Amino acid sequence: MKKLHFEISIQATPAQVWQVLWDDTTYRQWTAVFHEGSHAVSTWNEGDAIQFLGPGANGMYGRIQKLDLHRHMAFQHIGEVKDGVEQPLDDKTKVWSGAIEAYTLIPEGDGTLLQVDLDSNEEWAEFFEGMFPRAIAIVKQLAEGTLKPAITVLADIAAPLAKVWECWTEPTHITGWCNASEDWHAPRATNDLRAGGRFSTTMAAKDGSVSFDWEGTYTDVQPLSLIAYAMDDARTVTIRFSEKDGRTSVIETFQPESENGHDLQRQGWQAILDNFKRHVESHA
Repeated sequence: MKKLHFEISIQATPAQVWQVLWDDTTYRQWTAVFHEGSHAVSTWNEGDAIQFLGPGANGMYGRIQKLDLHRHMAFQHIGEVKDGVEQPLDDKTKVWSGAIEAYTLIPEGDGTLLQVDLDSNEEWAEFFEGMFPRAIAIVKQLAEGTLKPAITVLADIAAPLAKVWECWTEPTHITGWCNASEDWHAPRATNDLRAGGRFSTTMAAKDGSVSFDWEGTYTDVQPLSLIAYAMDDARTVTIRFSEKDGRTSVIETFQPESENGHDLQRQGWQAILDNFKRHVESHA
């Protein structure tokens, strides 16, 4: 195993850095560097089990070896998770089982020195050496307040990627799913799907009491893979698509607005994505 070390100085208190590291919203944002949709499942007590998962409930499982609030967190990685099931150790996982990943927060004047130490097998060392500096740079931006925490919602859809892409991008389909509840609908949609192209979807209450246009400009379009756009208020959205065994994963990450709480925004966007999933599966 190769021992890797990374560190960064952050102009924020250890408590603020700790919050960014382990709060679900910000954890998803800085770990997206490694894999979009990354998240952790644990009760977050010393000695407890933890799963580090990506889309499709695949990833690793381990335990929290050490937890010293606002000072130190260490994980011991044990094995792989596939489709949500912890797998027995095999010859491949035995090579890295027991590896430690540790985070230390050291007060440094008015700020914090964040240190990360981890064990890595040679196969993954180069990847971590490239990704961890980027990840902890995002931790720094979030803790210092120069980057707003993003929100991620996900859907696992029982349909092939081509059908999912069609339903996401064709206006005749968009008007069939772009609403968060039964008392709303999308009576109109236009979509110029190319970098620099514009889209507009009218979202309205069915009783006619209120409506608005959801609009933006595409910044990147990679067919059957990725869509990125900027809303007219400059907030950004990225949608990633991937297929495995005839099922399609959709991961949507967006910058929140400031008027409503994160939980409310996550619920609203997830409701629309859940409605999209139902629409696709009914047309597959």
